This record gives sequence, C-alpha cells and structure tokens, in this order.
Amino acid sequence: MSKENSDISIDENIIQAIRIGNHQAIEHIYKLCYPPIARMIIDNQGSTQEAEDIFQETVMVFYDRVTKSEDFHLTSKLQTFLYAIARRLWLKQLTRGKTRYHKDSVDDHLDLLIAEEAIEEHKALESKLAHMESAMLALGEPCKSILHDFYIKNKSMSAIAEKFGYTNPDNAKNQKYKCLQRLKKIFFQK
Repeated sequence: MSKENSDISIDENIIQAIRIGNHQAIEHIYKLCYPPIARMIIDNQGSTQEAEDIFQETVMVFYDRVTKSEDFHLTSKLQTFLYAIARRLWLKQLTRGKTRYHKDSVDDHLDLLIAEEAIEEHKALESKLAHMESAMLALGEPCKSILHDFYIKNKSMSAIAEKFGYTNPDNAKNQKYKCLQRLKKIFFQK
C-alpha cells in the first residue's frame, strides 16, 4: 500500500471513529494537524492563542460536517482539508482586524459560511484535478510523458528531445505544443 493510500485509510478511520464518538480521534487530529496550522497562523501575524482558537474552530467545523452528514468523505488528505479551512478562517479574521474573539452570533454564522466556502472550493479543485488526471490518461504516450517531463519534472527541451529521439529541441517543443493542444481538447470535451 502506498503512503498516500495509507494516509487516506487512516483519515477514513478517523472519520469513522468520530462518528461513533471516539474522542481519541480528535486527539489524533490535534497531534497530527495542529503544528502546521499553528505555524501558518503565527507566520502570518498571529499569536499562539489565536492559532489555538482558529484550530479549535476548524476542528469544530470538521466535527460538525462529519457528524451531521453521513455521506461526507474526504477527497484529499485530512491535513490538507483542515489546513484549507483554517487558512480561510484566519484570512477572514485578518480582514476583520483581529476583533474576532469578542464576537456575536452573526460572526459565528459568518465563520460557518466561510468554512463552507472553503470546503466547496476544495471540492471544486479536487474535481478539476481528477478531471485533468482523466484527460492525461486519455492522452496516451508519448504526449503524457513529454508533458510530465516538461511541466512536472522541469526537464529542458534538449533533455526531452534526447529522451524521445527528436532531432533537436525545436522539434521536441513543437511536439509538446501539439500534445498540449490535444490535452486541452480532451479536457474540454469531457
């Protein structure tokens, strides 16, 4: 099992544990996810107290989502999901001038809406990435490898020309352009 599949399995176990009321799952979330979120907040004009408060609110939003929606499932790693929610909550707090912890119920409602927006944005991004992955699979070889080498591995056109047997980097560049056009066509047809 790959590390990514293992992480997804652990994340799904955490969701199931939360649904049955196992509080150790929440403790695990704190140990696993708090440090990067706290670092993000502290590095962006926040205090340790604000990091703790934002993280608590993030976990409450996640807990609410898991316990109130039986069909809820993650489309990314749990840590990524919580980070996106916390980041959105923190950015919103910064725009409100850090007066957040003496708030009324309107602010509570606003925070819930912000978290919901972050979740929806995250779902939309995951959907687009899955769609792109499907288009890349449909693209086939050698285009898939050429685009991967250029955009993901940052290989030069000279290296790509040599690897795929093109006579010069310009020919490899022309092929990359054709591949990119095919990818766009496949992506927008689906």
